[in-house]
Amino acid sequence: MRTPHHAAAHPRPNPYEELAALDDGPLEVTPLEEFLPEAPEEGAEDAWAPPDHRRGGRRRKNRFAGLPLAVKAVVGLVVVAAFAALADRWALLYAEHRAADTLEDRLDLAAAPEVEIGGFPFLTQVAGERLDSVKVTVPDVAADRVSLAKVSATAHDIRLDTDGLTSVRGARVPRFDGEVQLSFADLNRELGASQVVFTGEGRDRVRAEGTLPVAGHDLRLHAEARIRRQGERGIATEIGKMRLDIGDLATYRPGTGPAQGLHLTSKGSADLARETRKAKALLSVPALAQRLGVPGATVREALADDGRLTELTGSPRFARQVQRLNLVDLALDNPQVLRRLGLDPNLLDALTGLTRPVLAERLSLAFELPEPERGNVRLQEVRVEKDGIRVRVSGSGVSVGS
Repeated sequence: MRTPHHAAAHPRPNPYEELAALDDGPLEVTPLEEFLPEAPEEGAEDAWAPPDHRRGGRRRKNRFAGLPLAVKAVVGLVVVAAFAALADRWALLYAEHRAADTLEDRLDLAAAPEVEIGGFPFLTQVAGERLDSVKVTVPDVAADRVSLAKVSATAHDIRLDTDGLTSVRGARVPRFDGEVQLSFADLNRELGASQVVFTGEGRDRVRAEGTLPVAGHDLRLHAEARIRRQGERGIATEIGKMRLDIGDLATYRPGTGPAQGLHLTSKGSADLARETRKAKALLSVPALAQRLGVPGATVREALADDGRLTELTGSPRFARQVQRLNLVDLALDNPQVLRRLGLDPNLLDALTGLTRPVLAERLSLAFELPEPERGNVRLQEVRVEKDGIRVRVSGSGVSVGS
């Protein structure tokens, strides 16, 4: 604890006395000139000054004015070229759109085609009345019984008949090449109304399989179409190996050959050998027994003795003879036997109407390209692929318009 004696030894200064000491003399005033910078001497360099960051038009104008004349010319040419290229592209798009509308109207197409004009610049080509190339793609083109999924062609070195840059009266196409595509998906929809499906099988063959309703029965259809070129503009199909399966009992093949007609399958003949009622119904017709090559005495024994019947119908020779028997002939004179075998006589009547030409017409994929008014069109190559049929096309001397 501090004592009073210690406080007296170190007295605290009086603030009023210190203020009084400051007022002992007059106050000195520094002249304003000392705070201002001295004027630079003549010939001396300019003193540094901070940069002016104000964004004014005078600075940009001065910067551009300072560019060399050659740089200004290059910039001007680039701007002009950009506007010219933009105008050329707009003119190209307009010409493609007009061409697509014209083709859709004149060819009576279901959808507008896609037109692509090649070469650059476009306006220069029009002024010279010549185009490097034009590609046209047309979807869904009707061709006889089928629709072509896509027809694409590229014309080369087209000569235009123009009236300035604003009117094109016509064009001459010295040559073009393209491709025609038939889609299996479209064929299944158009020709497969009876649930027939087309698939590629090899380079020139198409397999058709599906269900065909006949006289209230769903028959399994099997056929093969061979694709070939016909003439210069057509595609022909040769339908072969046609077969209609009536369950697993019998098979119908249209035609007049020994293998054609309605025949029992291997399973059908085996069922016949096991079922006494069916076997007796067949052997009870003398004409049929004779066709099977069974002697009359043997037939009588088989009809009287089931053991002899089983022995006869179980022989491999009898099974082969039964499968060769054309049931169409059987139905003409003995419809009741057909019923005993499990076959509907009405179905057989309908099958006889499904001749080879009738079935071939249902499965035909043939078509022919239209002939142009001027020039010629030729089919070059036909090939079957996984997704459809492709045909290579070429032509020359085709004219469009006036």
